[in-house]
Amino acid sequence: MRKWVNAFVILLFYCSVSSASEVVFDTVNELFSPDGNYCFRFYQKQDRRENKQMYYTLTYKGKEVIKESVLGVQVENHLSELALGIPLDEAPDWCSNLSFTGVDRNTTHEYWTPVYGERSWVKNHYNEMILHFQKGNIQEESMEGGYDRRKVYYLDLIVRAFDEGVAFCYYFPEALNGLFIHITEEQTRFHMPAGTMAWYERWAQGPYELLPLENWPDESERPLTLQLENGLYVALAEARMTDFVRTKFRLDATNSLQTSLYSSADIITPYAMPWRVIMVAEKPGGLIENNDIILNLNPSCEIENTHWIKPGKVIRVARVTQEDAKACVDFALERGLQYVHIDAGWYGPEMKMSSDATAIDPSKDLDLQELCTYASSRGIGVWVYVNQRALIQQLDEILPHYKEWGIKGIKFGFVQVGNQYWTKWLHEAVKKCAAYGIMVDIHDEYRPTGFSRTYPNLLTQEGIHGNEEMPDATHNAVLPFTRYLAGAGDYTVCYYNSRIKNTHAHQLALSVICYSPLQFLYWYDQPSAYRGEPEIEFFDKVPTVWDDTRVVDGKIGEYIVTARRSADEWFIGAITNTEARRIEVPTGFLEKGKKYTLHMYEDDEKIKTRTKVKVSKKQIKGGDTLKFDLQASGGVALHICP
Repeated sequence: MRKWVNAFVILLFYCSVSSASEVVFDTVNELFSPDGNYCFRFYQKQDRRENKQMYYTLTYKGKEVIKESVLGVQVENHLSELALGIPLDEAPDWCSNLSFTGVDRNTTHEYWTPVYGERSWVKNHYNEMILHFQKGNIQEESMEGGYDRRKVYYLDLIVRAFDEGVAFCYYFPEALNGLFIHITEEQTRFHMPAGTMAWYERWAQGPYELLPLENWPDESERPLTLQLENGLYVALAEARMTDFVRTKFRLDATNSLQTSLYSSADIITPYAMPWRVIMVAEKPGGLIENNDIILNLNPSCEIENTHWIKPGKVIRVARVTQEDAKACVDFALERGLQYVHIDAGWYGPEMKMSSDATAIDPSKDLDLQELCTYASSRGIGVWVYVNQRALIQQLDEILPHYKEWGIKGIKFGFVQVGNQYWTKWLHEAVKKCAAYGIMVDIHDEYRPTGFSRTYPNLLTQEGIHGNEEMPDATHNAVLPFTRYLAGAGDYTVCYYNSRIKNTHAHQLALSVICYSPLQFLYWYDQPSAYRGEPEIEFFDKVPTVWDDTRVVDGKIGEYIVTARRSADEWFIGAITNTEARRIEVPTGFLEKGKKYTLHMYEDDEKIKTRTKVKVSKKQIKGGDTLKFDLQASGGVALHICP
């Protein structure tokens, strides 16, 4: 489509954003998404001292999304003077005065099949422009004669425009002397239109609060979902962050956000920084349906044989004894689960560096190898929890040991996140697990950026205010539009626990709404909690990975209706916040006029069971609109079969 910049459009833009003396005309470049909806504009501006700075804007269907915003990174070390020939007093604006040297343009249009996911295939279609810059002068003569190649530095800004969103990253090509770079700050801004509201969250396992872009108490987590006054919904996210530092968003000024680094980072060229991602939708559900952009911005799968990577449902062994563990295995077999999980404490106090994760705590009545044999004979796998304190010391030792025992996966506990060292350590640990055929679930503050495409043995991760904290229904109605844009979230769904703040049909529906290839069910429960409740058949049947995903309807913090397909069956989860409401579920995703059986699991105070869930079924036709009255903090779970 519109792959090259229209000169007339550039001229109009050149005149509108500023006076002609400020915008460097030759640097203006536009990139459109394949469908033409997104328009990313880049340019440099020059002040009276002839200092140049990089800027961009973004529109969607002609509507303003990102106003004029700064681009750049800050480099701070002796390289500014010694290697690049840049005076130290210029270091605070290291990305100023970059010389624009040209642009390359490409288009990619392909489809790929994930090992598992929210969809059975992924479209990867984008237009790309790579803007090239140079800092320093390669023609400067050295004292020894000839040219001093140390005094030149290159930077590329790579921009990709998908139909699902726009992403850009800073790329440092290989320097002529293998340049080491110390990055202290990222200057990327997101200047939002006035009146923008944000679903603010201070930490990865924290609650959400809807705030304007002013007077924030602290930084906000990513992804950050925003609502614009023009009706658009925007998500700012991150992709391919495996050897860098964690970022959040802080207010740079009213209505202006800056990418905030946890700490400095040290890199050696060539090096690509993480992607900064901007997604836009006219309805908030569109953000969820387009979240494959995060996977597309990561490298393809590095594991040649993935047959051993098997998603599934899992129950936690709360009391670490052989008897209870076998009871969970038997329950898993009976109820269609695939795994049991041995939780913290099995090898000793998890917070002590002296605890040995290669051996069972002598005080525990547990034989893991015998348990694995017992579980395997019944088609059930075993996961174990290991705190990072043990992983740091013993990872290379425990992996072959666990493989010999027959352990299928490890849940990493209390991981360190933030700085570059621990970020790299964590992703290298996942790679090591893959070499031994062991799957991974990372808990605590880690949030995904698409690494599961490259190493799909990383099935899921926490980084979520889930059922361990017993959130209310309003929080649950926010999560799909915020945290789940980044990828799978281990919500740890509870069911029988008395502290649950929502109805039981709400809890059933969460197993569809909350995507996680490894889905923990019955958290805080034991097999003995089950007393024949008929609605449990929904948990028995619901898959954890999908061939298609649709957001039928929803409004952030109020309600959501999610429909997911597995083969020719559809599972639907609908929840409301703390207010009762009527919802409609149009079934346009079904074959029109075809007959289906609808299994319904609804809250009903008249049902004489302790969970108060009514189970019923009826015949429907594809295209029918279903209607349900949801209780406050309630929900409905549906299963549709041909």
